[in-house]
Amino acid sequence: MQDVTIIGAGVSGVFLAYTLMREHPHLSVHVIDRGKPLAERFCGQEVGEACTCEGPCDKYVGFAGLGKSEGKFNYTNDFGGMLGQKIGTGQTLAMMEEVDRILCSFGGERTEKYSTKNHRLSEKAARYGLSVFSTEVRHLGTSLAKEVFQNMYEEMIDKIRFSFEVEITEIEKREDSYVIRSSGNTYESEKVIIATGMSGSEWLAKIAPKLGIKPEQTRLDLGVRVEMQGNQLDAILQETFETKLNYTTEGYSATTYCMNPSGRVIRKHQHGLVMADGQNQREEDQPSENLNFTLFVPRLFDSHKQAMEEATSVVGAINRGRGRIVAQRLDDLYKNTPTLTLRHNSITPSLDAEVGNLKEEVPELYTEALLDFFKALEGLLEEPIDKDTILYGLDSKFYEAKIETDENFQTNVPGLYLIGDCSGETHSLSQAAASGIYLGKSICK
Repeated sequence: MQDVTIIGAGVSGVFLAYTLMREHPHLSVHVIDRGKPLAERFCGQEVGEACTCEGPCDKYVGFAGLGKSEGKFNYTNDFGGMLGQKIGTGQTLAMMEEVDRILCSFGGERTEKYSTKNHRLSEKAARYGLSVFSTEVRHLGTSLAKEVFQNMYEEMIDKIRFSFEVEITEIEKREDSYVIRSSGNTYESEKVIIATGMSGSEWLAKIAPKLGIKPEQTRLDLGVRVEMQGNQLDAILQETFETKLNYTTEGYSATTYCMNPSGRVIRKHQHGLVMADGQNQREEDQPSENLNFTLFVPRLFDSHKQAMEEATSVVGAINRGRGRIVAQRLDDLYKNTPTLTLRHNSITPSLDAEVGNLKEEVPELYTEALLDFFKALEGLLEEPIDKDTILYGLDSKFYEAKIETDENFQTNVPGLYLIGDCSGETHSLSQAAASGIYLGKSICK
């Protein structure tokens, strides 16, 4: 019997396993994942092709989870989850500092950490109803992220038991232990930590009722991806690589996400939907002349099912079963007329999308929020937003249903824990990793 079994080898599971190994080397720890080891993960989407995976998609599932994507770690309580509310803001920052130390010890120090804090900008933005969210950032990039997590794996492989490509079919609670069953094996463990992230949402929804844990509200972010002149935001990006702005009214809260100076707009495939995502210049051979970001507006739904139904209804209608993304010039959105061509647009689109009218295909909430945000942004910039700015519909960010846990991430079922994004408490790589370290230290005590 194992002391601890971790289900999910994403970022939270990896940092939990590493912490247990370092702080209590005599614990027997088993990590189970339905994906592959990092060195074997590859999907055609990573090179701009269709998904080539036969089972779970290698882009999202396997050792390191989404940590192997751009490897962007934001160390902040301003966004990225509610970990600060759960364990305290100071404790959260301390855990994230440890995340960064661990990343650097495995090669992450080759890219410098930078800050987006700018007090002067924050004061000026407030005059126009904008809030500036700040963070310390360690942006590894895809290549370095893979190297760092592979180094972590090689450090752990002789001390921790790993089982890959295992589909768990049942978790049974016994008096003092858990029995974990898959199609080919049965495992037993004193404690079970579920760390399946967003990719395990359907599996968790099936497992949770049988264990006596009930998912609650689920958040869904939808928003327009914006592509503008590369120098449009120079006035607020002079001292930082990027910034995150928030505009809040009585009806909604809208926040910029994934700002990519000199980046490109790319297709993102999730849950059978195709969305407009952003790619950082560090992931490209040739940077673009544009800047892109998404303005996300979050909404809460009573269940994960309802949130996914909304995403499928809105984004699926735009996709039309063929991966379609709609694009429109800002000036045409103002006039409520469809864009007929982008061929002679002063801003060259980096994504081959189908022109149209966002107001006919995107719920009013998201276009209204965008236009309100642009009005405030023009005040901050002291200049108009270029009317040739291109707007793409839509981008989405998915979350797990919130499941109640105590201050140590234990559910109402003794010995059963939830960490990372599947807990509903974290929404970023850094907070997911920090939750793993925090629980690891708690178990070792």
